[in-house]
Amino acid sequence: MNSHKNARLTPHGRALLVRRILEHGLRPAEAAQAMGVSVRTAYKWLKRFREQGEGGLMNRSSRPLRSPRALSPGLRRQIIERRHLRQTYRQIGQTLGVGHSTVARVLHRAGLNRLAALEPARPENRYEYQAPGDLLHLDTKKLGRFERPGHRVTGNRRQDSPGAGWEYVHVAIDDHSRVAFSTLQEEETGECACRALLQTLRYYASLGVRFRRVLTDDTPATSPHAFAACAGAWDSSTATPGPTARAPMARPSGSSRRHCESGPMPAPMRARINGAGICPPGFTSTIGIDPMPVWITSPRSAAWDLP
Repeated sequence: MNSHKNARLTPHGRALLVRRILEHGLRPAEAAQAMGVSVRTAYKWLKRFREQGEGGLMNRSSRPLRSPRALSPGLRRQIIERRHLRQTYRQIGQTLGVGHSTVARVLHRAGLNRLAALEPARPENRYEYQAPGDLLHLDTKKLGRFERPGHRVTGNRRQDSPGAGWEYVHVAIDDHSRVAFSTLQEEETGECACRALLQTLRYYASLGVRFRRVLTDDTPATSPHAFAACAGAWDSSTATPGPTARAPMARPSGSSRRHCESGPMPAPMRARINGAGICPPGFTSTIGIDPMPVWITSPRSAAWDLP
């Protein structure tokens, strides 16, 4: 227990008070006057020292010896058991005849004041392929064009770029090395996705990396049927893309977003300010070295093997 800021005696001051009486020969009234306390206080600490020694000069707990109105252990156990049945404070209090604040205090001490505590968070499920080329993550980011600086630069929220259109950044990230590559396309069609995939495969081939499988969102533009001709154009002798395989535990969007955000931002008044400044064509980067986290909340993913 901490002493308050206006305390006259701390454990060190009490020991000094007792030492002046027993060793220096001062009378309790004189020692009390020197320490700025009453004579009764001096006799109290002198008695505790003679009975308990140095330990008697420490602060005691202010907890009462008896609490007749305290909840019994059985009632506390019932409150916790009903909370595990997902009952609210009001339901528990009305059933057991306990006040709302009492129920809240018991559940807060037990760590069950929130319903989310009844279902502990799932442990992190992380994965990483062993070598570059084992898995390629593909994702598409839709970026809006703007013909003049927006409110983040000018502070004027009424100034916009109506009819400027959209641009689509096709991002690819190697699962093991985290080396990323992006291309800028005008549409989000299967033809543009195939064109972006070919440019991506050529870039990684220049690094000596050949991919065995691809993971993308399950969309018409990035489906295995849309990529079949693309894979054949890349290597017609071994182009055997398999059927769509659901991969509900993967979501590469987070890494692609970090890749785009890591690109250089041009000056506001350059010739053309749009999404290409954030993630220019052919922009490459490395997204850390940590394994990519696996999420449970993205059922729309497709994975298949490349030749």
